[in-house]
Amino acid sequence: MEQVNMLELFKNMQAEMQSTLEVGRISIPHNGEMGEAAEESWRKWLRKYLPRRYCVDKAFVVDHDGNASDQIDIVIYDGQYSYFVFKHEQVIYVPAESVYAVIEVKQNLNKEHLDYAGDKAASVRKLKRTSVEIPFVGGIYRPKPLHKILSGIVTIESDWKDPLGDSLRKNLNAQDSNHEVDFGCAIKHGSFWVDRDTKLSIKKSSPDESLLFFFLRLLNALQSIGTVPAIDINEYAKVLHSFESE
Repeated sequence: MEQVNMLELFKNMQAEMQSTLEVGRISIPHNGEMGEAAEESWRKWLRKYLPRRYCVDKAFVVDHDGNASDQIDIVIYDGQYSYFVFKHEQVIYVPAESVYAVIEVKQNLNKEHLDYAGDKAASVRKLKRTSVEIPFVGGIYRPKPLHKILSGIVTIESDWKDPLGDSLRKNLNAQDSNHEVDFGCAIKHGSFWVDRDTKLSIKKSSPDESLLFFFLRLLNALQSIGTVPAIDINEYAKVLHSFESE
């Protein structure tokens, strides 16, 4: 039986992504266009490697009252059980119930960008979400409890002298529950995953495994969430005058 070097395959994935981001940073002189290119590179990479049940887009997140989040660089949302995703030209609106995770893309990891990612997450987490019973052939599934919408930041490198050290911990500790950033990747310096079950604990990767650590931890967290809650379509339909008159 032939052996496949899985570590080598993973490291090739990381080298390819790092090269793509570095080329974009070097060859695109304008910050706006550079940022757009980096965002699209990350979205393409996640679409390529995440299971098909997950959709990845730049989007606004909305609730049944018409409230909308800030525009999010990367929204990971359900691709199987989302009843509707609104698209107008290049603008995408995703119902809050369908969202698994939101991620901001920056060139550097620092306090300003970590706080920015937290603000973006809060704009999503404050939205209303519904969850209803699901009939099936053997009965009815109870409404699923609402999961935490994960928040992350992905960059090329960290600005801190100790890239994932005390400064990162201090800034993560200062975030309230709505602004919590749960994970991050600075490809050149490593990735981190935050556990806040009792007190703040940060798991970190080595620089040579940063992208792999980020991806596998993210995939494990998405699997743990399972299926998103069933949307209460009646709540969204209330905007229709004909629906209200029934």
